[in-house]
Amino acid sequence: MTENTARKKPKKVFLEGPISPQFVADSISKHSSKTDIGAHNIFMGQVRADVKGGKEVIAIDYSTYREMAEKEFHEIRESAFIQFDLNCMHIYHSLGLVNAGEISLFIFVSSKHRDECYKASRFLVEEIKAKVPIFGKEIFTDNSHGWKENK
Repeated sequence: MTENTARKKPKKVFLEGPISPQFVADSISKHSSKTDIGAHNIFMGQVRADVKGGKEVIAIDYSTYREMAEKEFHEIRESAFIQFDLNCMHIYHSLGLVNAGEISLFIFVSSKHRDECYKASRFLVEEIKAKVPIFGKEIFTDNSHGWKENK
């Protein structure tokens, strides 16, 4: 059964804490035996050490209304499979504390051709930012906080 024929089942999206480089490497490694794939595209969202009001962001504490977020992720995933000729797709987002420099969003799409991967990856990032109710509490060096705006 290919990923295309198994699309109706919601996938696990959320991981506690940062997404590790080893997790990313393992995801890539699992695809080396899939010989019908000609292109992969990976997007990784990393927490930036932005300076706001003179204070540096040292981490983001991610939270969500899980049931609603999982529903949105599922709908976005299904929409991408309809719009783009993809072989498979993996989306993971962190919950909890993620330090500056660590990965909080990992999108991995695969297709026969690169153009579909590029388009699908961009679509997924924009849809996730616009529609999924994930909240980021930015933690500053003085331990104060503010709420992140998705851009």
